[in-house]
Amino acid sequence: MQDHKQRFLFPDSDIRGELVQVESSITRILEGHSYPLAVQGLIGEAVAAVALLASTLKFKGRLALQAQGHGPVSLLLAECTNDGELRAVARHSDGQDWSEGDVRTLIGDGHMVITIIPEQGQQYQGIVPLEGDTLAQCLEAYFQQSEQLPTRLWLASGNNRAAGLLLQRLPNQIAGTDANGQMWEHLEALASTLTMEELLNLDDQTILHRLFHDTPPQLPETNSLKFGCTCSRERNRNALISLGIEELQTLLDEDGEVELTCDFCRHQEKFDAVDLAEMIREIS
Repeated sequence: MQDHKQRFLFPDSDIRGELVQVESSITRILEGHSYPLAVQGLIGEAVAAVALLASTLKFKGRLALQAQGHGPVSLLLAECTNDGELRAVARHSDGQDWSEGDVRTLIGDGHMVITIIPEQGQQYQGIVPLEGDTLAQCLEAYFQQSEQLPTRLWLASGNNRAAGLLLQRLPNQIAGTDANGQMWEHLEALASTLTMEELLNLDDQTILHRLFHDTPPQLPETNSLKFGCTCSRERNRNALISLGIEELQTLLDEDGEVELTCDFCRHQEKFDAVDLAEMIREIS
């Protein structure tokens, strides 16, 4: 299965949808990490979610979902760029009972932040409390509070795969309030019959026919998704420079070198004594 997202539109209504299926990206995201299965599932759902939400980006940039709380998973972060590059990471404590995998158990009391980061211009940020049992419920609350658009999400993750389905009712333009309202209730009821196993394992054409064969949606071209990380030697160098002269001098005197590992892709960059001395000279 190639990682992709499929947008779909219902004729004569102001309702849109999106299907996302990812496999190779999830495998790459989980490589080099020892996440418990419950945390892997949470990461997969977050990746599917940002791929769905990033479809609204009309400019170069990225969308990030970040959830933080007081549970065993202290941080969940997933990002998707406008051209479909995905990455994600989680931080968790050790020695936990990972038999439960819902958001309340894993992240606990906390909040979720959706950040839209354009390459140019100001970023936008929306914050909502983590009040749902699932990540999908938390995101639906975000749309209700921040975007004020009726939105339903279904997310599934397992066996190094993730998938997501989104339905969203847009402001009335094509049809009136009553017609859109009736269509929304009908489509929402149909989508709610989809099982998580079907969402994970069936191809998007089969899913859409299975759900909406009586009201076939229009299908624009699919968009590909892939793993992508923004780390680089230059970014790591700038991060070291930001520590300041004293900290760099301590690293030079005590260790003579430093090695940085990217949290997302696990790529390592080593800076030796010559590199550290050059940084010190640059900012002194």
